[in-house]
Amino acid sequence: AGPRPVPAELTDGNSEHLKREHSLMKPYQGAGSAAMPLWDFTGSTMVTSQYVRLTPDERSREGSIWNRVPCFLKDWELHVHFKIHGAGKKNLHGDGLALWYTQERLTPGPVFGSKDNFHGLAIFLDTYPNDEATERVFPYISAMVNNGSLTYEHSKDGRGTELAGCSADLRNQNHDTFLAVRYSRGRLTVMTDVEDKNEWKNCIDIAGVQLPTGYFFGASAGTGDLSDNHDIISMKLFQLMVEHPLEDETVDWTKIEPRVSLLKSPKDNVDDPTGNFRSGPLTGWKVFLLLLCALLGIIVCAVVGAVVFQKRQERNKRFY
Repeated sequence: AGPRPVPAELTDGNSEHLKREHSLMKPYQGAGSAAMPLWDFTGSTMVTSQYVRLTPDERSREGSIWNRVPCFLKDWELHVHFKIHGAGKKNLHGDGLALWYTQERLTPGPVFGSKDNFHGLAIFLDTYPNDEATERVFPYISAMVNNGSLTYEHSKDGRGTELAGCSADLRNQNHDTFLAVRYSRGRLTVMTDVEDKNEWKNCIDIAGVQLPTGYFFGASAGTGDLSDNHDIISMKLFQLMVEHPLEDETVDWTKIEPRVSLLKSPKDNVDDPTGNFRSGPLTGWKVFLLLLCALLGIIVCAVVGAVVFQKRQERNKRFY
């Protein structure tokens, strides 16, 4: 998708709706110590006066930072000011950064420094292609919703469980890079501002997403044989003022299971090199094969009909 400015009332960062209890901003209180009242960090995470570094540009490191306060907003938008940079050139860097809205927090693991089989939402900023056969352009941003039953497969860059994604040139930029995650009335939208144009560019837009309230926001990163600095400059959460139908008032939003109502499951997405769900199950080469089979069927029927007709004509001639 090309650049698409988002309506200003949704993403203008209106301070009136800023939820400070879920936001991480400078000056970081208790910088350089574990005394940040609203946030916990673990692993290689280092808090400075200018940024929160989840991993340094060193091999085999992982770190995370998590909000201590569960979020009970039904509609929200998260703005993340981040920077991924390092000495590695071309494909000699990794692995990436993840943003989380999950039930679990502060649990290290193999998925960009955090646990697998999580409950909730993850947005992955993947900087290294593990699947050599991939047609994607990296860095690559993708979304995943999990009810605890799905496993993120690093060797396939998460293609089997990905809902949608896009490429974004977000590494080693000399200007500020931003990402926005918006969740409202079951619609998940992810936008980027990484081209120094001061406008949001659409990346992911999915309807039918159900996320509970009472989960935690966090960010994590990991390095392996390759590395990068993964920095969070700020995370700002805004409450969206959205009207809901009356029946929503009877729902216990803390008991909802994370899920996505799609025409097909994420695992059906494996053969789609773009990583995006399509509007229906019959697309691309499948439609072509169906049309080809239909055409061949018509030709066969025509040939058989012509042969039968000719034989009947010859039989009729014998009776005269």
